[in-house]
Amino acid sequence: MRRTVFNEDHEAFRETLRAFIEAEVVPVYDEWFAAGQAPREFYYKLGELGIFGINVPEEFGGAGLDSHKFEAVLYEETARAGVQFGGSGVHVLLALPYIKMLATDEQKKRYLPKFVSGEEMWAIAMTEPGTGSDLAGMKTTAKLSEDGTHYVLNGAKTFITGGVHADKVIVCARTSAPTAEDRRFGISLFAVDTKSEGYSIGRKLDKLGLRTSDTAELAFVDVKVPAEDLLGEENKGFYYLGHNLASERWGIAFGAYAQAKAAVRFAKQYVQERTVFGKPVAHFQNTKFELAACQAEVDAAEAVADRATEALDAGELTPAEAASAKLFCTEVAHRVIDRCLQLHGGYGYMNEYPIARLYADNRVNRIYGGTSEIMKTIIAKNMGL
Repeated sequence: MRRTVFNEDHEAFRETLRAFIEAEVVPVYDEWFAAGQAPREFYYKLGELGIFGINVPEEFGGAGLDSHKFEAVLYEETARAGVQFGGSGVHVLLALPYIKMLATDEQKKRYLPKFVSGEEMWAIAMTEPGTGSDLAGMKTTAKLSEDGTHYVLNGAKTFITGGVHADKVIVCARTSAPTAEDRRFGISLFAVDTKSEGYSIGRKLDKLGLRTSDTAELAFVDVKVPAEDLLGEENKGFYYLGHNLASERWGIAFGAYAQAKAAVRFAKQYVQERTVFGKPVAHFQNTKFELAACQAEVDAAEAVADRATEALDAGELTPAEAASAKLFCTEVAHRVIDRCLQLHGGYGYMNEYPIARLYADNRVNRIYGGTSEIMKTIIAKNMGL
């Protein structure tokens, strides 16, 4: 079936992006993989390419578009090439929606031009040691000073993607105690400068996959955050976090579908070139059946991902629909990538082959942004169960 989700502008962007990846990323990607992160200067290149400004208003240096379809193209092209753009995905997919939704005009003038250029990279710090998906249980606090000029931030965060290179971090912290009626009350969001005194980066975490994406532990000891860097209203942070979860889960769903599609591409190429018992692996019936089954699953995931993309752009993607798309696409990717690795035999277990890296990268999709179990809970509740 012919896809209708992309138009000529998206395809032109795809050509530009594919050429950029081939020239600027593929030749050095092994070095990034070994180092465990993309170099900081790479983000300036993404800024020059316009990646960071697609959905930023023109007055702040962006393209002024209001669509996630260019992000979707980026997911497909990075997966196709077997690469990642470091921690930059958090910068655009997670941090930008909060800035656009919550920042005042004065804050946008301060934040967005440097956001677009890559001069300031952003991350978001929600998860804490011991809390996981239970954001209402966070212990990090931000207390307003007596003169009202600043907040004093204390606490710790973990699993912060982009945390090593970040210049600004949206930190979730308690400004008030939870109430008996609502334990989610009392959380606020702050744009914290990583150069602030008392702000420190702990371990750069050693992950199973997404090796080029820097992920860190953060600590705050009496960090002074200017009052003008509060995002939105005090104590409404949990509501804000829930508001943007649909777009975050869409990104994970679409990225997982793109990875599954890439896995089929890698496996097809491998079995056509690899010879066993005197003939290409592709000639065996089992190979054909396995790839055909994988292709059918990818086709279904593509339809779900495209439908979610259209709904998101129209402002109609509900939390339950986003959860359903994430659950389906990540589970499909898990099955497809595993079967495609199996077709590689022993070579599929070697990191020099993109299928091995893809296998490791994909595993987190069923964990972050809400586990598969959380997605099932959301879907079931929407069903009235």
